[in-house]
Amino acid sequence: MAVKIRLKRLGKLKAPQYRIVVVDGRKKRDGKVIEEIGKYHPKEDPSFIEVTSDRAQYWLGVGAQPSETVHKILRITGDWQKFKGIDGAEGTLKVADPKADKLARFNEALKEVGAEPKDGATTAKKAKKDAAKDEAKDEAPAADAETTDAPAAEAETAEKS
Repeated sequence: MAVKIRLKRLGKLKAPQYRIVVVDGRKKRDGKVIEEIGKYHPKEDPSFIEVTSDRAQYWLGVGAQPSETVHKILRITGDWQKFKGIDGAEGTLKVADPKADKLARFNEALKEVGAEPKDGATTAKKAKKDAAKDEAKDEAPAADAETTDAPAAEAETAEKS
């Protein structure tokens, strides 16, 4: 059986994502596979490449032939050099920089503008709603106090008479 290591296409139109798979050479491109040994996303910057190195070494060792694209990917990850015993087994894989969290980026942008983060409402509409709620809360206890004082005042006038 002619075993190949090649790419299996996944993803949407104009947004390809590939799996690096070990497959019988007579099968279709996206047909049944023997084993999945990695992932490749070419549209990301830098391209996302993930290969299970020990499984790739095993399949290369038993005679699986990589396609041209997979051969290039294995050279980037350093698996091909490791298999052949060539210097440069660390590969030339580029890794994306870790993203800063959103709060840190927001505070940085505020410092550039020269402002401080506000705790209050961000729009006038919200500010009006908050003010109306505060006024309603202030008026409610005052109204309750008047109603509780009225029966007491009536009781006092009744005692005097």
